Amino acid sequence: MTNSIRALRFAHGEMTQAELADRIGVTRQTVIAIEQGRYSPSLEVAFQIARVFGVPLDDVFGYPETHE
Repeated sequence: MTNSIRALRFAHGEMTQAELADRIGVTRQTVIAIEQGRYSPSLEVAFQIARVFGVPLDDVFGYPETHE
């Protein structure tokens, strides 16, 4: 899974990881892990992130398509 959280943070006034964490109710370490792709958030947290930025969920998270 890929995400655009870092780009969205900078597009929204250079929001820090700590500020985002406070707004969605997780730790800064969790935001770092999600941004780096080391942790997949719960669906609830994913929706909270999208809501903070005012964008659809699929603008935040993507899953690479496989061509078989």
